[in-house]
Amino acid sequence: MNGDKTACRTPAEGRNGVTNIPTWKFQLIRGHILNLCRDAGEHGVQFSDLSNQISERLTPDEKAKLGSIGWHSTTVKLELEVRGEIIRKSGVSPQVLVSGGS
Repeated sequence: MNGDKTACRTPAEGRNGVTNIPTWKFQLIRGHILNLCRDAGEHGVQFSDLSNQISERLTPDEKAKLGSIGWHSTTVKLELEVRGEIIRKSGVSPQVLVSGGS
């Protein structure tokens, strides 16, 4: 766990749209999001369930070091959408995420 940070493009009022989070946190959450989307296939993962599903996959130590699972899940999810690694399933409400085309 070094001091490296990953920029996540997350529009927020009064900010420049970029949040920098520790790279180890980004990679941890990114891996879980991508695995959840891959495992869910075309049915996808409901965004409202995302942080709970990630929490179930984390060790107690990871949970203690991570901090807010919901905030990190949302922040990384937005960056993965910008990168095209995941996409929102069109015409579905509530929001459902599936693996991207890349």
